[in-house]
Amino acid sequence: MLSIFKNLFKSTTVDLAQLIKDGAVIVDVRSKSEFASGHVKGSINIPLEQVGANVDKLKAYNHVITCCRSGNRSGMAKRTLESKGLKNVSNGGSWQNVNQYK
Repeated sequence: MLSIFKNLFKSTTVDLAQLIKDGAVIVDVRSKSEFASGHVKGSINIPLEQVGANVDKLKAYNHVITCCRSGNRSGMAKRTLESKGLKNVSNGGSWQNVNQYK
């Protein structure tokens, strides 16, 4: 019974620094104005509502890291990309979190 709860609540940690080193693309899913106010150097801006339409563009990368202001929209973007067939997606959380690994 205890193992059921462990499986339900287990978290998978991702080595963002290694993914970035290995060539992952960082996708900031905030609005254009939020992105303009500060972002991870080298990241690309695809607002959340446009993520699904840009799947083909992102298939060229070995891994996709999504980020936003708090991690909520980036989590939605991750789920959207996975529902469109991408398997190599990680939610990096806030852009400041991802920025520390760049």
